[in-house]
Amino acid sequence: MITRRIFIGCSAAAGLTACTKTVPTPEIVTRAAAAPPAYPPLPAFYGAINDEPFPVPAIPEGSLAPEYWRTQIANPWPDHAPGTIIIDPDSAILHFVETPESAWRYGVSVGAAGFEWQGTARLQFRREWPRWKVPATMIERQPELEPYSVANGGMAGGVGNPLGARALYLFDNGVDTLYRVHGNASPRELGKAVSSGCIRMLDQDAIDL
Repeated sequence: MITRRIFIGCSAAAGLTACTKTVPTPEIVTRAAAAPPAYPPLPAFYGAINDEPFPVPAIPEGSLAPEYWRTQIANPWPDHAPGTIIIDPDSAILHFVETPESAWRYGVSVGAAGFEWQGTARLQFRREWPRWKVPATMIERQPELEPYSVANGGMAGGVGNPLGARALYLFDNGVDTLYRVHGNASPRELGKAVSSGCIRMLDQDAIDL
C-alpha cells in the first residue's frame, strides 16, 4: 500500500522597503555571483548503470544535496507494514518501510501547485522502462503530446521517456489514479514541486526501490 501524508502548504512574502536620496554621481556596484554549495563526493551507487536495457548516466558530482541521498535510517513509521511507501510532500522525501526497525529514505520531486495528490493508494504493479501513455487531461493542456496518447499507443520506454527506468502505478479501489512514482528526475529537481502530480525519483533510486 502506498501512503501519502496530507499536503499542508504555506507561503510568506517579505516586503522590501526602498529608501532613495539624490546623489550627484550614481555608484555602480558589481557583486560576484554566489559560489554553488560544495557537496561531499557522491556514493558509488549514484554512478553510471550499464547493465540495464538502456544506459543510466552517472549523477554529476556536486549536483545532489546530501539530504536527498538514498539512506537507510531507523524506521520513523513502525506502525506501518513492511513494503509501505510514505511520501512527505513538505520535505520531498519518500520513505520505504523495510522492517519494523529500518526504512529507506529517498529524495523526490513532487506535484506542482494545482497538481498535488493526497490520500492512500495501492501499488498495483511496477514496470521497467515503461511506456508513457499521456492522459487526456494532459493533452488538453499540451496538445503537442497527442502522438503519445493512449489511443496512439504512447511513447516507448527508453532514453528520453519521461517515466525513466521504472514506474510504480498507483490505484485506488481498483481504479488507476493516473499518478505514478517514477524515475527520470534531474538532481536539481529534487526537493521541488515541479511535476504534474507524479512523484519523480532519480533513475538510480527508482531502480533500487
